[in-house]
Amino acid sequence: MYKYDTYDQAMVDARVEEFRDQARRRLEGKLTEDQFKPLRLMNGLYLQLHAYMLRVAIPYGTLDSRQMHALADIADKYDRGYGHFTTRQNIQYNWIRLEDAADILADLAKVEMHAIQTSGNCIRNISSDHFAGAAADEVVDPRPYAELLRQWSSFHPEFSYLPRKFKIAVIASDTDRAAMRLHDIGIQIVQNDAGELGAAFYVGGGMGRTPMIAPCINDFVPLDRLVTYAEACLRVYNRYGRRDNKYKARIKILVHELGAEEYTRQVEEEFAHLLEQGVEPPFAELERIRTFFEDPLFEADASSDIDRSDPDFALWVDRNTVAHKANGYVSAVISLKPVGGIPGDATAEQMRLMADLAKDYSFDELRVMHTQNIVLPHVRKADLHALWTALDEAGLGAPNLDTVEDIIACPGLDYCSLANARSIPVAQRISERFAKTGKTETLGQLKLKISGCINACGHHHAGHIGILGVDRKGVENYQLLLGGSEAEDVSLAKITGPGFDEHGIVDAVETVTTVYEREREDGERFLDTYRRIGMNPFKEALYG
Repeated sequence: MYKYDTYDQAMVDARVEEFRDQARRRLEGKLTEDQFKPLRLMNGLYLQLHAYMLRVAIPYGTLDSRQMHALADIADKYDRGYGHFTTRQNIQYNWIRLEDAADILADLAKVEMHAIQTSGNCIRNISSDHFAGAAADEVVDPRPYAELLRQWSSFHPEFSYLPRKFKIAVIASDTDRAAMRLHDIGIQIVQNDAGELGAAFYVGGGMGRTPMIAPCINDFVPLDRLVTYAEACLRVYNRYGRRDNKYKARIKILVHELGAEEYTRQVEEEFAHLLEQGVEPPFAELERIRTFFEDPLFEADASSDIDRSDPDFALWVDRNTVAHKANGYVSAVISLKPVGGIPGDATAEQMRLMADLAKDYSFDELRVMHTQNIVLPHVRKADLHALWTALDEAGLGAPNLDTVEDIIACPGLDYCSLANARSIPVAQRISERFAKTGKTETLGQLKLKISGCINACGHHHAGHIGILGVDRKGVENYQLLLGGSEAEDVSLAKITGPGFDEHGIVDAVETVTTVYEREREDGERFLDTYRRIGMNPFKEALYG
């Protein structure tokens, strides 16, 4: 994983002291909240319903045991003993005092971490495939390219005040595990017939109140021009993106209104202009960065045998481990979705355990997953039983990856000042319902996502089953959506009809799964059956 050089460390340390002075002036009344707001947002500090919330960047989701221990210490020292892992591979703390914020940033800087550009109208944390560097199907590890983009975009003067927030994802396989086409810019590292590597650029995706799937504007940009091409994409957006209406300020609106063809023409024109001006991509820097992402020293003769005599362990292996590029290894997913739990939450004690297990069993490396879980990317099959035993004892051994219990949910109205409805209680009740009925096993892959408002932080548009919380004359109401996907078969879910109350939405989810069980053909996922039979059978069962 990437390690700070002296420049990186100096940059982060300087930002800590700058923010410490800003926070002091706010506390002394020398800055109004309106004056302070843009300053705190550029350092990841939100003012939520009950307290400040701090969002910490975990670039492309990669961290080591030292950093995870530091996150646990922050949870204990400054919060209420836990943190919340997000779909953008960050961590959030929900109970922060402004008086402590600069000290937290200083503690983060000691372990090569920060909260820079985790909020505000700038380029946010660069996300990637959580199995990067371990996946058997990738053409190359995408993280060096994500790191290059992170360095290029941090404090970029031209893109510090964009029309709206901006999100980039980088993957390197045909299997999309990062919702790449639902980003402002999605980049897939690809290989052409000649064996050369390049980047396919998808621009103009996003969720929120106007969900859109990004079109491909260039299917092969040479990798030594990747940053320059990204700069051209952003320049066109920064030039023409709307600043008079925040609801129409995202790049997806610009691409839609211009049309993908015209937007692409302008990007290509800007790209040519940059090259004519002698803007050179930092290819030497990419070569330096690559050295930090070399493969661990895998055992050449690691055994592939797994003792499956314990049925609980065997179920966890089947559900929560993923094939690895090295023989005798797997990527092991640690579920942060226990039955009745809060999706994405981990206590300080659990963070410390995960850190220690990563050091013992995964070459001192962890990943925050897009699905709000944690993965140990490089685990010997021979170590799986010992790993699972430790996880199970700590309440981290739920065997539910990609099942109806593996719910993505935003914090909702329990914490967020923008939310219209609670997400957490709905997620808890759904996981409890399906665990009780025993249907989780029979339903197979079923991705359920919940948002507490139209901003879609829970990615409800991309759920096989999506739930959107809305306000109906002061009462929480939940719309049910079907047919979404954030994977390579990307699609946007559609609303079934009138919404439900908090208890009715749980019944509604069970109803649509009953229709699926009745109608599915051999080998079909819920999404496959929905696409084959359409919405009507589900609507009839829901509304009569």
